[in-house]
Amino acid sequence: MALSELLTNHRVVVCVGSGGVGKTTTAAALAVHEAMRGRRVLCLTIDPARRLANSLGLSHMPPEGQQIAADLFADHGLEVQGTLWAMMVEPKRTFDELVNKHASSPEARDRIMGNRLYQYVSGSLAGTSEYMAMEKLHAVRSSGEWDLIVLDTPPTSNALDFFDAPDKLVTLVDSPAIRWFVQAFEGTGKLSLNLLSKGAAFLLRGLAKFTGGEFLDQVAEFVTELNELFGGFRQRAEEIREALRSPEVAYVVVTSTNPLAMNEAVFFHERLQRAGMQAHAFVINGVHRLLREPTAPTRKLEEIAAQVLPKEVDAKRAVQHMWRALDDERSRAVIDRIESDRLKVRVGKGILFAEVPAFESDVHDLGALARVAHHLTTSEPEATTA
Repeated sequence: MALSELLTNHRVVVCVGSGGVGKTTTAAALAVHEAMRGRRVLCLTIDPARRLANSLGLSHMPPEGQQIAADLFADHGLEVQGTLWAMMVEPKRTFDELVNKHASSPEARDRIMGNRLYQYVSGSLAGTSEYMAMEKLHAVRSSGEWDLIVLDTPPTSNALDFFDAPDKLVTLVDSPAIRWFVQAFEGTGKLSLNLLSKGAAFLLRGLAKFTGGEFLDQVAEFVTELNELFGGFRQRAEEIREALRSPEVAYVVVTSTNPLAMNEAVFFHERLQRAGMQAHAFVINGVHRLLREPTAPTRKLEEIAAQVLPKEVDAKRAVQHMWRALDDERSRAVIDRIESDRLKVRVGKGILFAEVPAFESDVHDLGALARVAHHLTTSEPEATTA
């Protein structure tokens, strides 16, 4: 199966990898390719970097989603038969949407959103952005609005948090601290430590000495109000966890030929396996090709160089520099081939591999993305089979 078939056969493609390996470029190129083929495609990111927006011809990635105009494709000589949309996950906005959906009443919704602790948790608490990204992915996938969703995740370490987010949410919901606050607040509408066990009451009284009773009242009110939502959150987290393992979802691990990046790629591949998921494909970016050596003798090359170079440039020395540059490029190509083959051995059978050559300039617009997509989807990617 080629990478183009992988795109056709899945509704969600998740691109993962360490920083600086071209993951964002790969995600955008895949999205551009499928939009040009006639599909409705959403390119979704949780990375606030501007690279993706700029390459798609946007000044920024909008949280509400924005369609890439067909004129932008035409400016680069490209014809788009489908539609391409870009969207960035905004954690606070997504959290607010969840509260709006699951709150028992408008009054409960307003109490939650007006709580100072909620304002901190929804925007700044570690792990919130990862879970909200999962929530947004699940929401757009369930909407049926797009034929394909291509997700650009953060670098690998954060992407691990991204996939662990549903489990972490369920653990938080069932934590003893949450149960203490709910139990102490139930019935009276104020924090009552008399309703708790001696140990729990002792801990909360000690905490109150440092934070003040008013702060604990706000905490208790916050977690009690959220407790009404936890049933919905828990169910949603379970749905998301199962959705990650759906046959509709494909995982593309992106790497470069750098040995450290390849180690990260293997690590992520193994992490997916432990979580009951599968890396369907590896994309190796920046592969140097083995250039041919000139067949003409050096003296002939010097004569040709003398005809095209300015008179003040020593043609003999220029040819020597060109030979040295060619030797360096060929050496890098040999090293890249060794590293790429080594990665295939480490990963094992049944995985699709695609390679993108090293370009002379950065990928920064739709034309360059289409060029990357061409290499990804038409260059006969290698696959090992059992």
